[in-house]
Amino acid sequence: MDPSRPDFDDLPDFDTLVEQTMQRLLAERRIPAATYRVQFNAGFTFRDAQAIVPYLHALGISDLYASPLLQARPGSAHGYDICDYDHLNDALGTWEDFDALVETLHAHGMGLMLDMVPNHMGIGAACNNWWMDVLENGPSSAYGGFFDIDWQPVKAELANKVLLPILEDQYGAVLESGKLRLVYADGAFAVHYYDTRLPVAPDSYARILSAGVDALVEELGAEDEHVQELQSILTALSYLPPYTATEPDQAAERRREKEVIKRRIAALLDATPDVKAAVDAALTAINGDPDDPASFDRLDALLAEQPYRPAFWRVASDEINYRRFFDINDMAAIHIEDPAVFNAVHDTVLDLATAGKINSLRIDHSDGLWNPADYFRRLQESYVYHQICAAPGPNLDDTAAEQALGAAIHRWFDAHYVPQPDSAATLPLYVVTEKILSETEPLPYDWAVFGTTGYDFLNVVNGLFVDPAQRDRLTGIYDAFAGHEMDLEAIVRSSKQRIMEDALASEIGSLSRQLERITEVSRRYRDFTLGGLSAAIRQVIAAMNIYRTYITEPENVSDRDQRYILAAVLEARRRAPNTSRLVLTFIRDTLLLRNLDSFRAEDRPRVLNFVMRFQQITGPIMAKSFEDTTFYIYNRLASLNEVGGHPENFGVTPGDFHAESLKRRAEWPHAMLTTSTHDTKRSEDVRAHIDVLSELPDEWEAALAQWRSINAAHKSTIDGEAAPDANDEYLLYQTLLGAWPDGNSAPGEAFRDRMAAYMVKAASEAKVHTTWISPDEDYIAAIQSFVAGVLGDAAFLDAFVPLQRRVAFFGRFNALAQVLLKVTAPGMPDLYQGTELWNYSLVDPDNRRVVDYEKRREILDDLAAVDTQPDSDRAALARSLVESADDGRIKLYAIRRALAVRSALRDVFDHGSYRALEASGRRAAHLCAFVREHDGRAVIAVAPRLVAGLTGRQERAPVGPEVWGDTWLALPPEHAGRTYRSVFTGDLIAAGERGGTIGLPVAELLAYFPVGLLELI
Repeated sequence: MDPSRPDFDDLPDFDTLVEQTMQRLLAERRIPAATYRVQFNAGFTFRDAQAIVPYLHALGISDLYASPLLQARPGSAHGYDICDYDHLNDALGTWEDFDALVETLHAHGMGLMLDMVPNHMGIGAACNNWWMDVLENGPSSAYGGFFDIDWQPVKAELANKVLLPILEDQYGAVLESGKLRLVYADGAFAVHYYDTRLPVAPDSYARILSAGVDALVEELGAEDEHVQELQSILTALSYLPPYTATEPDQAAERRREKEVIKRRIAALLDATPDVKAAVDAALTAINGDPDDPASFDRLDALLAEQPYRPAFWRVASDEINYRRFFDINDMAAIHIEDPAVFNAVHDTVLDLATAGKINSLRIDHSDGLWNPADYFRRLQESYVYHQICAAPGPNLDDTAAEQALGAAIHRWFDAHYVPQPDSAATLPLYVVTEKILSETEPLPYDWAVFGTTGYDFLNVVNGLFVDPAQRDRLTGIYDAFAGHEMDLEAIVRSSKQRIMEDALASEIGSLSRQLERITEVSRRYRDFTLGGLSAAIRQVIAAMNIYRTYITEPENVSDRDQRYILAAVLEARRRAPNTSRLVLTFIRDTLLLRNLDSFRAEDRPRVLNFVMRFQQITGPIMAKSFEDTTFYIYNRLASLNEVGGHPENFGVTPGDFHAESLKRRAEWPHAMLTTSTHDTKRSEDVRAHIDVLSELPDEWEAALAQWRSINAAHKSTIDGEAAPDANDEYLLYQTLLGAWPDGNSAPGEAFRDRMAAYMVKAASEAKVHTTWISPDEDYIAAIQSFVAGVLGDAAFLDAFVPLQRRVAFFGRFNALAQVLLKVTAPGMPDLYQGTELWNYSLVDPDNRRVVDYEKRREILDDLAAVDTQPDSDRAALARSLVESADDGRIKLYAIRRALAVRSALRDVFDHGSYRALEASGRRAAHLCAFVREHDGRAVIAVAPRLVAGLTGRQERAPVGPEVWGDTWLALPPEHAGRTYRSVFTGDLIAAGERGGTIGLPVAELLAYFPVGLLELI
């Protein structure tokens, strides 16, 4: 949809139509109450999802939250490598299967949220017709502008070509091994490399078809109709516009004529065995003989004519000329800001949303967008456009009507959508975005979304269970074990520089050359050198402590963006005093668009283009260096190393939690709240266990010394150094404590394999001893051997299990408190698949293992059978669940009961106020509590924290007067005389008074269940 505003006569009153449509959409808008994320793939299909809908409904889930469902690369385990936006992933089932899932959801009053991928496409398989067309036709392709390709890179040999870093070895070695094979099928030629198909540009067909013409003439005669047809095809090929032609008429002629030529070739070869035999002979000759390197010259010449250049995969970091998703070569970025691309990507999804089959969207990787604010606004407007087009009404088949409708929708949003806190109130479609926020960074108000996907909440709530008082103690223990001070700031800085020099070097190089070309057109800046500009760009990016800025025009540079750019340049000056201050000042002024007047009007778009591209690259650099490198190096307390986390922040106070909750309530009241996702480094329960170490520093330190001594024999020696190193060993012990199966004193083979795979991944991400690009097989073998030795050593297991059981005991209460806060705090709670029971998964692919839903369904049915009986003793059930907390039923019970209240009191949670509740008494610091109120209804949530300290480090549940003593939870004065029912136990508790303060005795409200949720009756 084009949001331009032309004036057209004799068209319907679109403004009135849009107003009526918006009123309907806002009235019908679905905001999920609670979502449940599932990972679809060949092992979990539409039919599998349909089968669990009744279970999810009984659990209290309002909306199924699906991973990407559109056609992905064959065999994809995650679905983010979409290759076709028009079709469902055939590995998941048919359209009929999808419709059956939707019907079942609707029958249970449930909706469907879809994970949408608008930034990039999977290009590693032939299912991506857009990419195949680009490879066949280069810049003249109808999709040449869909992908973010630099068709004129600095390297002259790549002009009008796409570098394809797909080969296992140097190009010449692969070519001469015979692994690149020219093949024919259905009138077209292609080069095959294993399962990869590379179309041959029709420009090269003559090289193949002409090889046997003379022999055919001699054999069949010049007058033979088939020979004449072949010669006519060769003539047609000679007139075909080249793939470098980008003029619309020529490009269209090429697209038309090449298909005609292909049909003629197919018809000729199908009808004429002699011609087919000649072509087959030509293919054999071109494909060469591995025993004769010179025989590959013809295939080499043919490949040199293509709009692509196959290359060794290692060259990607230096020379790749298409923008990728981070550093993944087979995911190419697309120009979603182009209206044609936007429509092609979103039409099917928006049609499904218009039909009510999809009710909400989660947008992946918003920082990869050219202009996120514009994208989200366009997304909401396009949803309205699709709604109007699908309804009976005016004819929209002509361009004038389409543009007039688009303009009317745009006017409505201009008038009603005002970027400010809670601006989502005027949005018709529930959309959340995957956005990683820095510690103090706000989500921009001009993003037409309902909030983030919840990593900000995840890290705040997790911090509640980390003891800030033990920061220095844990730091000392870590540094002593590692053998040197682990400087987080230095690790972050060096990680960023390494990512810019290695994995994303091509992106930095392209950005630097772009800026260097810009300086050449201004006499004020033309003396800046490429080397100086590149060094300064790297220093500024390394100094940025946010993922990106969002500057799009000089008149609209926000205070936020200006503040972060200025801070980054000042920090770059401090860190790199040898970097030219003139260059740094120039980059500062350029990024803030302060110096546009120094350029001619015709050159200013190039400056803005540089700024936008700079903003797109800083996010991947931050993510790769921080989340995917630093988080595997700095292991002081691994539970703090989470997506969106800030491991320098050691713990969060209840006051901090309340402040964040109040802010979210005011600004993004329907933002998603999550604690585990498909991207988290470890599950919520693993983090909850590791958090306990912050309360047990003495036991942790003693255990480390003992375990290190026992396991020294399991280490290898590489170049005179013990392997794995102490830092990796430290991470392993935390991981074992967090992920250890409940009730096991000795792990099975599956667990050992999981831990070994995780530690190899962790070491590869850390990039200290081994990397994905340059794996050190000796170090990898040392890790695998160490894990196997450790987990097979009876002496270690005897020494390990006692602390593991203590950590797990306290960790379970952390996890319960965490899930209660997620369900009751301002926002919309999300559960990740399988986490309704204890779940000790680590980073992907570990967290994508098959979930045993039959087990969960049986437990839920058993709990419901007891809990819903008219004479049920909920208190007895609650006590029994605490006594058997290690089996996980207590977590599922808490989720089910809390979600039931959330559903019954929807207005309280969606629109209710939020007030922090203060506690008094010796144990007051171990409580986080708040009240939610709306229209005379109220609920109180009470969660324990730092449970090991609360119980005097005794393994006892945080319940009853022996633990809570005189702790008193103060309530607002107007709650005097009110009575509450415990959601978990069924007990009635009346507000009393102590020392003139209205409140509740915590020992009573947490008498025998460790978390409290009270409903006003």
